[in-house]
This record gives sequence, structure tokens and C-alpha cells, in this order.
Amino acid sequence: MTKCSHRLIVTLLACLLLIPALPVRANDALQAVVTDNIAQIKKPSRRTVGPLIEQIADTGPEGISLLTAWADRRLGVTEDGRLLILHDEDMTDAITGVVAADADPKMLRPNSGVRGLIESALVASQISAPDPAIRAAALDSIARSGSAEHLIALTEAPPDPDAQLQARRDRLQTLLTIQYGDDPALRVAAIEELSGDISLDFRAVLNPLLATRLIAATGEPTGVNIARELEPGSDELPREAAYDLLKADGVAEPRLTPTAQREALAAHIVDGKVGGVALANLNDPQARDRAYMALEAEGGVPPAATEAEVQSAIDAYRYFEIYAEADSSVTDAAAAAQRAAQTRLVTMKGIDLGLDALSLASIYFLAAIGLAITFGVMGVINMAHGEFIMMGAYTGYVVQGLISDRTMSLIVALPAAFAVTFVAGVILYRLVIRHLAKRPLETLLATFGVSIALQQLAKNIFGTQARPLTAPGWLEGAITINDVISISTIRVAIFVLALLFLGLFLFIMKRTRLGLEVRAVTQNPGMAASMGINPDRIAMMTFGLGSGIAGIAGVAIGLFAQVTSELGQQYIVQSFMTVVVGGVGNIWGTLAGAGLIGVLSKVIESFNPSNTLAAQTFMILFIVIFIQFRPRGIIPQRGRAAEA
Repeated sequence: MTKCSHRLIVTLLACLLLIPALPVRANDALQAVVTDNIAQIKKPSRRTVGPLIEQIADTGPEGISLLTAWADRRLGVTEDGRLLILHDEDMTDAITGVVAADADPKMLRPNSGVRGLIESALVASQISAPDPAIRAAALDSIARSGSAEHLIALTEAPPDPDAQLQARRDRLQTLLTIQYGDDPALRVAAIEELSGDISLDFRAVLNPLLATRLIAATGEPTGVNIARELEPGSDELPREAAYDLLKADGVAEPRLTPTAQREALAAHIVDGKVGGVALANLNDPQARDRAYMALEAEGGVPPAATEAEVQSAIDAYRYFEIYAEADSSVTDAAAAAQRAAQTRLVTMKGIDLGLDALSLASIYFLAAIGLAITFGVMGVINMAHGEFIMMGAYTGYVVQGLISDRTMSLIVALPAAFAVTFVAGVILYRLVIRHLAKRPLETLLATFGVSIALQQLAKNIFGTQARPLTAPGWLEGAITINDVISISTIRVAIFVLALLFLGLFLFIMKRTRLGLEVRAVTQNPGMAASMGINPDRIAMMTFGLGSGIAGIAGVAIGLFAQVTSELGQQYIVQSFMTVVVGGVGNIWGTLAGAGLIGVLSKVIESFNPSNTLAAQTFMILFIVIFIQFRPRGIIPQRGRAAEA
């Protein structure tokens, strides 16, 4: 190694050794602010600490870090006046950032008011941060608890490069302008900009503007924003409330109760008189009042208002509701916006109720479409139809236990449920239904027994506890239009599924040989048999098809309902009502019946949402009355099938 190389290495090592000894660059502006205000930092007051917080925030990243630690109660002060920030494993100097290993600072504990001011200053500085996540978090914080300082910060901040964040900023600025703006014209313009908006944040901003309090005055008050004048003794202002207001204002004495009056008069009887009034005259209420007033004037009883004095005091004043907001143009705009919001809110609630009714109708239609085939086409009263729905739901549960992927398990479960319940329906037909043809009462009793047996079999296999049938992730959540209109994704999927099965049923009945044969057997079994059609085979296939569709309905229903052995019983009554009300043997009637029952259920339930049993009772009562006037349903079957 040459001498030149040796000298170069020694020089580099010396430089490296000198690096730790170099002075650390401190934030001089922050140092000056801390030095001048160390006493206030140690013991801050919410009334005076605001300007200090702004000064610290203006000193740059070090000042923001100091404020963050101060708000989080991680800021300490040493005996020599140094501020240290506590981290997970060490402490650093708030001015220089140097690690303070052996320091033992006293931790500062600012109260909630001071922390609120610090957090407001931090949020204002974070609005323009380079990181979009920090800017979004700052807007979230403003949305939770905005202030006049935040309005100033939003107004002065440069435009956000992110269009969505800028839109959020604009809305927050509008809401804060309504609350804290200095110019009434700007506040009115902000209210009119959001007029008709039904979002909770806007309605929450309007409510304080329209809040009122009751005052009593001898004449019409000036310098206040009067909402309306109330007449004492009306529903809006009972006499008791008016007098209570006068007592609270200190212009009226406590009311004299009859009991207190009698006790006071009885205690001051002198020579057959009370307050100069003879005892014989005390039967008169006015005489009792004169006696008490005389005792009151003598100082013998505490001051209290008789009924006459109460009425006189109430009549001496006028009563007004005044707005908390002083500017009438602002309250007028807020009242108009609130009326528009209420009108739109009623409309949105109606739309939401309609969507709920449509969702419920699709569920009833999906549950009843299989019954419409067996009951409507074949005339078989199958009380075990609900158990086919239950079997489909349990099939979905078993498939989901075998296939962990929820989407794939759902895809497999639908045809599997159809296959299982189709076979079960064929077996039920071969063993029971075919032997009871043309005997509906015996069919009802036999299928009712099968229903009980299938429920018990399900309890023996799966137990009595509800089994989970979990929907795929893409079916979780809800489609939300606004704060009022929302519908779960599963219900939308069931609605689509109901439409698909409606189309499938129409295709089978109108475009396939099986459908042609089913219609032929339904209209004239004898003629169909003479044409080479086997009525028994068609009846078996029809019953199996209806049972298979019930199984698919069970998978769909199991995605949002509890899968138990009693699942089918929850839908069997509605299914029969859907078929009967719509029109026996008519798929369009079934669709109309499902729509009527779904809408009726939701409308009745909306009057008393907490009592669904009462809603079902009234719905059944309506259906009974409806059938009395239209026994063949909404869309009755026509032709020979109807005559049969």
C-alpha cells in the first residue's frame, strides 16, 4: 500500500469519527416559540393556548410532531426546560430529534379542551399533506367534529389533486359554512345548494339552526328571531307550562296548592277567623284566597300564588318561541330546506318500502312457484312442500361443508338441491300421491304426515341447532343509494333468481315437449292418454319439477334465514296464499299473488315494525276477505282446466 493510499484511508476514518460530534441542526423557530412559552406549555389554558398552538404548527414538521405528542400525552418536560417526545422504546428531543437516553421528564397531561384545540390545528395542517391517506383521515376528523377553525382551513387550503377528496372537501366546507359562516348570504347560499338533500349530515346541520326556546315578555321582543307566538292554554302551550316558565324567570311565585292552602289556613285560626275571614265563609274558594293573601301580607305564610294570581300572571305576558339562530334569513332558508328534505324523505321511504316489498315478493314467488306446479296444475295439496324447501337448504349446507370456496359451493349447491328434492318428490309421488289421486283431503293428511316425518328426520341428522349457510363475499353487504334507500345484495340476487325461474318455467311450459304434454294432461287427461301420452308419467315429472324448484328456493332462502328443520314451515302458509290469491294453475297469477302479499305485508308492518306477528295476522285477515269477493284469484284459470 502506498503512502498516498494510507493517508487517504486515515483521512476517511477521521471524518467518519467526527460525524457524531457534528452539531445537530435544530428548528430555531420552534426553539424560540418553546423558550418564550414554556410556562404555558407546562400549564396550558384553553382560553389562551390557541395562538401558541398556531405558532408551533407554523414551525414545520418538528412543530407538528410536538403537537401530536402533546395531544397524545407523550410530551414530557425536563427540569432544565427541554421538551422530550416519548416513543415506544426511547425518547427524543422535540427540537433537535436527538435521542435522550437518561432523561427523566415530567409527562404533560393537557385537558380535553386543550387537546381539542391541538387536534383541530393538526387536522388543518393535514388537509394539504402530500399523502392522500392523511388528507382523507383529516377530512374524516372534520366530519366527526368540525369547527370554525376547520372552515377557515378548508377555505384557505389549495385544491386537492384527488377529485373525490376535493368533492368531500367542498361538501364539508358547505356544511361548515352553514354552521360557522360569518356572512348570512353565504350561509343561505350554502343551505340552498343542499336544499332537498336527505343525508344525515345535512339534516343534522339544519336541526340546531331551527332549534327554539320559549320566552315570556310583556310585549313583542326585539333583537331576536321569533319563530311564532303561542297562546297559553293551547295544545302547544298548556297553562301549567306557561306558569312554569314565569317561575323559572323569577317573575312569578310558586303555585299555591289546595292542600297547602287548607293546612296554612287551619294553622292560623284566631277567634273563629283566618286573616279576617270568618270560618263560615271559607267554603268559598275566593274567600279562602282572600284569607291566604291576608296571612301572606302579615308574613304568617310563605308567598304563594292563588289561582286568581296565577291566571293574572299568565295573562300579563305574551309567549314566543325564538330561534337559537339570530338571522331570520338563515332560519327561513333552513326551514324551507328542511321541508324539502322531509318531502323527499317521505318519497325515499316509499321507494325503500317498495323495494323491501319487491324483495319479499320475490322470496314468496320463489317459494311458491314449485307449489304452483303441484297444486295449481295437478290439484295436489302437498303439505310437505315446505320440507322440500328445508331439504334444499340443508343440501346447500352439506355442499358448503365439502367445498370451502363459497362461490363454487353455491354453484354446486343449486343443481344438487334440485336433484335431491326432485328425487324426493318423485319418491313421494310414487309411494303416496299416485295412490290418492282425485282425493285431495286424503292427500292433504298424508303429505302432512310426511311433513312431520321429514322434520324429525332432519332433526335426527342435523340436530336442532341452526346451521350456517354462508353467502359468498360478493353477495354480502348491500346496495346503498342514499341514507334511506338500501337493499341487501342477497335479496337482489333472489329477485334475479326468481325472474330466471319465471323465464325457465315459461320456456318449459311453452317451448318444450314436456310442457306441451303437461298442458294436455291438465286440460283433458283422457284425450291426452288416447294420443299416446302417459298421464301418470307426466304427473310424476311435474311433481318432481315442482319439488326440485322448491329445493333451489331453499338454498336461496337459507342464505339469509336460519337453516333449521322448521325452515319450510315459515313459508308454507305464504306459499299456499300466494297460489290461491294469484289464481290456481296460473304462473302469472302466482307472480301477482306474490306481489300482492309482499306489498301488503310490508305496508302493514310499516305501521308497527316491532310487531311482525300482528302484521301477519292482519294480512291473513285481508286475504280471507279478498277470497270472499274473488274466490278464483287475481288471474283465474280459463278453459277446461278451470272447469275441472
